[in-house]
Amino acid sequence: MTVMEDLTRSSSSMLAHLYSPAQSDTMSIDKLLPALLECFGIILCGYIAGRTNIITSTQAKGLGSFVANFALPAVLFKNMVLLDFGNVIWPFLWSILVAKVCVFVIVCVLTLMVVSPDSRYSKAGIFSIFATQSNDFALGYPIVEALYQTTYPQYLQYIYLVAPVSLIILNPIGFAFCEIQKWKNQENRQQSKLWIMGLVILQVLKNPIVFMVAIGIIAHFVLHQTIPPFMAEFVNGLANSFGGAALFYLGLTMVGQLGKITRSTFVTLTLLLTAKLFLMPLICKDMVDLLDDTNTSAMNHSSLANYAFLYGVFPTAPSVGLYAVYYNTELQVVTAGMVISTFLSAPIMYVSAWLLTMPHMDPQLVMNSLLSVSFNISIVSSLALVWTIVVIFLSKKFRRLPHMFTVNLFFAQFLACIGMILWVIVVKEDNFIGQILTLTLLYTSLCSTYVWTGLIALSLMLTKRFDNLGIFPGVFIIAGWGVSASVTAVLLISGEKMPDTIDSSFFYGKLQIIFTTVVVSFSFLLVGGSLIYLSRGSWAQNDQIQETNCAEAPVTEVDPERQTLIEPSGNLHSGQCENRCESEDCLVATEEEVQQDADRQVARHVILCLLLTIGLLANLSSCSWLLFNHDPGRLYLELQFFCAVMNFGQGFISFALFGLDEHLILLPFKKRLYSLWYRRKKEEQLPPDLPEDIRITCTQFIKYHKHQCCHDIVKKRRCGKKTVVDCFLGCDLVQWLQQVGLAHDSGEAVLYGARLQQGGVLQHINQQHDFQDKPLYYRFMR
Repeated sequence: MTVMEDLTRSSSSMLAHLYSPAQSDTMSIDKLLPALLECFGIILCGYIAGRTNIITSTQAKGLGSFVANFALPAVLFKNMVLLDFGNVIWPFLWSILVAKVCVFVIVCVLTLMVVSPDSRYSKAGIFSIFATQSNDFALGYPIVEALYQTTYPQYLQYIYLVAPVSLIILNPIGFAFCEIQKWKNQENRQQSKLWIMGLVILQVLKNPIVFMVAIGIIAHFVLHQTIPPFMAEFVNGLANSFGGAALFYLGLTMVGQLGKITRSTFVTLTLLLTAKLFLMPLICKDMVDLLDDTNTSAMNHSSLANYAFLYGVFPTAPSVGLYAVYYNTELQVVTAGMVISTFLSAPIMYVSAWLLTMPHMDPQLVMNSLLSVSFNISIVSSLALVWTIVVIFLSKKFRRLPHMFTVNLFFAQFLACIGMILWVIVVKEDNFIGQILTLTLLYTSLCSTYVWTGLIALSLMLTKRFDNLGIFPGVFIIAGWGVSASVTAVLLISGEKMPDTIDSSFFYGKLQIIFTTVVVSFSFLLVGGSLIYLSRGSWAQNDQIQETNCAEAPVTEVDPERQTLIEPSGNLHSGQCENRCESEDCLVATEEEVQQDADRQVARHVILCLLLTIGLLANLSSCSWLLFNHDPGRLYLELQFFCAVMNFGQGFISFALFGLDEHLILLPFKKRLYSLWYRRKKEEQLPPDLPEDIRITCTQFIKYHKHQCCHDIVKKRRCGKKTVVDCFLGCDLVQWLQQVGLAHDSGEAVLYGARLQQGGVLQHINQQHDFQDKPLYYRFMR
């Protein structure tokens, strides 16, 4: 009997086969959570400081310069001098280097194949660097220290060896691609290829990480692995300031980055994050398993492979954003990806480290833990789905496409959660009929979630091509439920129940795995093909331009008596913005609501499909792992937990994208809050005492800048049936303040606008919002 047959017959025996309880601890898991809380707590403090403009982006550059030019070089110099080369396992370094080269080549080749020629090489270079350069020092080192300080302290020094080697070998290749793109875009190509290579080498040598490592290695041999006492305190002082300052600066750089994500960049971002957080750790571990043949101890070899996996999960370094700025290439993708990868890496690292200690647990206890995780997630996810479905019906979006299909997906997700809850209850009672009925509900609804993911992506593609699906909705609904029901029926008729199994994924053994593989593969190919078609052409760009134009266009209205279109007026040249908005049904203020009612929310549906595709990929990997690998290994358990989270936690994704309807839930609540606040302010009738800085700002703006500002950004827009109001967008004022030099960056501009609002110079069109860098309408009061 093969191991594969053993796996399908009993989940408990599978776990017993994979995990041996004889091994000792290889990491201090108890210290990992405090380390993560410490690191991400400091990052959160920096983010809050930047979001509230306590520290603006201009001021943050000073902290960034200190970290990059003083603190980090001191850390590298100190550790290079004290490094013990005798304890270094060199095959580990070669394994990590080979893994990074593999990921670099994969990302680079795919980018060169897909991207248009006008930006092909620069994107290939930046994306490859994004996928391979990790935040080793600020975030990686504290995590490694918490895990291995007491068990394998020599692992800590690998951080300082791997990062410079990566920068010296891989980054120059990426920079060369970017320089080649700049050279190709020049009309008069005067620079030679030798000149380009010289620029790349110079840029590498200017990197403080590179030259401080070189100086530190020289000092290592000259100073005989010791730092002289007269400079030890100085170096230690700078080095000790690196950790907190770097993490705080990382939080500052995250402010406003997620807002730059558009539907045209989300596909690229998702693929890059998959390469960085999923492909990189797996290849790192496989390379160590393949190349490290120097360890005679199986336990040491296993711990080194696990360490390689954790190293691969480290998020992208913030310095990649500087490279994107320098070459003016995909800044939105890189900066947003840096933020997302940082926060996604935390749960991945924690779960990975926790599961790597599982060999010491009873296999039955592990399986019960898997069922418990699925059960708990299903309960919370089902509640989120009930809320989301109610919101979709109350907003009446279910009547139009593609929301009509999305509702079916939500119902399938809800039934899958109910099926898992019932499965955990029925499995304990050893009721065969109950198990069959529950498995029918669970497997049918779960397969339906896979099918609906592909059908929603297909509907978006067909809508783009034909603009109207016509008779297709009925066919889609039949296929969405019919395919999964047919697969379940064939499985129940032809399958054979495996004895003593409590895992719903293996209830019918290998046949069930094959059926799941076919369904998931079909849906995965359908989603991939549809999204690739969507990403081609100007679909996303046109939508983005249309949304921008709608947000900036003057509001017009059809007079019910005359039935003629009232054209908007031009810019206001007088400098006096005295018109008031007293209409209760202000069209300017409700313009976003009208836009949303006509919006198919294509971007949210694309994001939904992409996130669910990650779950499809995980399920496909899990099934393939068992079908083609007789010894799945310990990481298979982590994959199983991840599949459980993705399968029964889909409700969280649906809730985040569609459960918080802005005009049905958020805005009414905010309007009520503002109404109560302004009513109380009017009842008090006590004019606030303006601080000196606010009074000076308002006075100077009115005297020297208001006239020109009104001329540049204020426009007449119709509000209600009779009122014409002179207003402007908050984002336009932020941009104008930076252009005329009243603010150095958007953070300072928002503070400037907030002072004008507090001083009564401007206000929101119907007093619902504070001043923000968003397409919200404001008007000058005096």
